[in-house]
Amino acid sequence: MEIALDSGMPTYAGGLGVLAGDTVRSAAELKVPMIAVTLLHRKGYFHQKIDASGWQREEPGDWDIGAHLEEMSPRVVVTIEGRSVCLRAWKYEVRAAGGSSVPVIFLDTDIPENSAWDRTLTHFLYGGDACYRICQEVVLGIGGVRMLRALGCTELTRCHMNEGHAALLGLELLDESARRAGRSTFNHDDVEAVRRQCVFTTHTPVASGHDQFPLDLATRVLGRAEVTGMHEVFCVEGTLNMTFLALNLSHFINGVAKKHAETSQLMFAHYKIDSITNGVHAATWTSPPFQELFDRHIPGWRGDNFSLRFAHSLPLTEIWDTHLTAKMHLLERVQRMTGVVLDPHVLTLGFARRATAYKRSDLLVSDVERLRRIAKSAGRLQIIYGGKAHPNDHQGKEAIQRIIRVKDWLGPDITMVYLPDYDLDLARVMVAGVDVWLNTPQPPLEASGTSGMKAALNGVPSLSVLDGWWIEGWIEGETGWAIGEHCSMDRTHPDRNACDAAALYDKLEHVVIPLFYRNRDRFTDVMRHCISLNGSFFNTQRMVSQYVIKAYFE
Repeated sequence: MEIALDSGMPTYAGGLGVLAGDTVRSAAELKVPMIAVTLLHRKGYFHQKIDASGWQREEPGDWDIGAHLEEMSPRVVVTIEGRSVCLRAWKYEVRAAGGSSVPVIFLDTDIPENSAWDRTLTHFLYGGDACYRICQEVVLGIGGVRMLRALGCTELTRCHMNEGHAALLGLELLDESARRAGRSTFNHDDVEAVRRQCVFTTHTPVASGHDQFPLDLATRVLGRAEVTGMHEVFCVEGTLNMTFLALNLSHFINGVAKKHAETSQLMFAHYKIDSITNGVHAATWTSPPFQELFDRHIPGWRGDNFSLRFAHSLPLTEIWDTHLTAKMHLLERVQRMTGVVLDPHVLTLGFARRATAYKRSDLLVSDVERLRRIAKSAGRLQIIYGGKAHPNDHQGKEAIQRIIRVKDWLGPDITMVYLPDYDLDLARVMVAGVDVWLNTPQPPLEASGTSGMKAALNGVPSLSVLDGWWIEGWIEGETGWAIGEHCSMDRTHPDRNACDAAALYDKLEHVVIPLFYRNRDRFTDVMRHCISLNGSFFNTQRMVSQYVIKAYFE
């Protein structure tokens, strides 16, 4: 449903889209024969503005489509509520250094043949009501397969559904299978044939991340009696459940971290859930100063990310000097955006995630008085925040407002800024320029997370709750530090937020701040381990290779 390819193309909302873009980049590098399909999102996700009260306001994210994409000639038609809706396609070519590429197809309904309402179906990412969303998913799933056929993709070895939004592609594949067998309707033989063809990655244990639609709405939009007739494939508890549809039509299913696979297995007990831990595209997320450092000491690292393990021999002084260069780039960006002048010699924490309740972005400022005491006694702090809340997520917006209101109470020992309109470009600068990357999700709701992986490529250690990928990447005092190890073990703790906040403050006061100010070489050694241990492994070269071996061509 979303993919992040360019800051000038607001066709993504957060980590799911960034992961999709990084996956395609590595697929191109590894010469995996892949084609990606998504929606155009003419109005983008949104531009974030923060008003004087600290409240998020949204503005349309219009962008110049012709400047980024090439229009394709084929047209295909899908049926929505009995209407014929025409689709066209635009192409973006993701090219690797060696010349190989992966095309990304953007589906578009905004053409004169369609009604005024149908033309808006590819305008907004995650916008509208349930009817709008299921109509979008008809365009993505059914329309996506039809467009691939029209573009000449007659043989698809595997169809990989990245979250349940694309699950209706299974309905189109079922129809194709039935037609090949000379039947007008599909049956269980077709279900088995389609299952051998499909792969499904589930990305979230959060209920709102799993689309489901009332059966009367689904029947009206799809106009297909088979959906309710083959109830065990399409429906759960009286709804068309897109996650269960994808599960039922896939031979390989995976979560995006080892812990997430365990959590998903509990959620979906009747299915075998494998795990392929997420990664990030190393060349995209390594800052220019560190790219230059790696080019000098580890030539060929872009083509072989695993060679970053040799970072264990990088001189500490060069790592620290390189980091200071990246830090200055961030501080200059902060000054241009906010007018706030930050000190390069002060420990700087970074937090930038989608603002939603379970990510607990305001945990760090939940006890302002203790945070101030820590800064006075242990050492000064600077905090840089970023991240958008979904337009309908009132709790997420309230968290942003609480953070912004707190900054004026922190006093001279702590300077805090909230950078609006967090996007790919700002993320690249931020993950490389802070000294420590903070992450505070509520376990077990963090499926994977990738922001800390991006930071690791730039030698920035994580201070994170043990959930998602960090359970696999964490070596205490070597790649960063855990928050609330004891809280994680005690699932009966009466106040998990208070336990994690206390653990966060303890780790800052007694470990992280003293190490930064009093033992710079040891702190820099942690940075070195971030690159050699986590940067060399948590990348999409490794991840895509695992998909190829375990899911695509097994």
